[in-house]
Amino acid sequence: MKAARRGHREQHLLERTGWLRAAVLGANDGIVSTASLILGVASASGYESSVLLAGVAGVVAGAMSMATGEYVSVHSQQDLEEAALAEEREELAADPQAEHDELVAIYVRRGLDPALADQVATQLAARDALAAHARDELGINRNTKAKPLQAAGASALSFATGGVLPLIAAWLGRGHVIEAVATAALVLLAILGGIAARAGNAPVLPGVARVVFWSALAMAVTAGVGMLFGA
Repeated sequence: MKAARRGHREQHLLERTGWLRAAVLGANDGIVSTASLILGVASASGYESSVLLAGVAGVVAGAMSMATGEYVSVHSQQDLEEAALAEEREELAADPQAEHDELVAIYVRRGLDPALADQVATQLAARDALAAHARDELGINRNTKAKPLQAAGASALSFATGGVLPLIAAWLGRGHVIEAVATAALVLLAILGGIAARAGNAPVLPGVARVVFWSALAMAVTAGVGMLFGA
């Protein structure tokens, strides 16, 4: 058997779950929201400066909204994790033997024999008892731990990046803004859906079809509302 390379570190999908979810969600929302807003305004009034102004306002407001919502959501998760860790820390101080037995029982349920489970629990607790209980009892580890600022920043940046693209299409297609924005948005969303599926090792075609279908429906509804009010 070949010896493991020194310094080798495997990269797993879970290590990028938090920021990947926020980035994909933000970019998707940026494209759909901005394109829908532009299509709604353009359907009501044709191409005017108000179309681009509405698009710019939508990008800024949407990026701030995404960042705020993601920060609050992930921070709530972080608060729950910290409360659970504080409770676990108190239980370890109050009754370490009961906590040890609890850890042994977890390892036995996972397939270790009682003697080995006791040995594993003893060694892990000797190194860092709280970390062992956080990981194996509470399901909290460094790869999945909530990171509010990272999630908020990724959401805002990805939404703004996605939202700028329909704006560019609207500016370039001033004579045919509806066709230009709708086409550009659907193509971009298909690409994004494919990238997201590949990054998550999921089937590409179903991911692309799902994103394109629901995004096209959202844009069609918004354009229809714009036409209704424009009439």
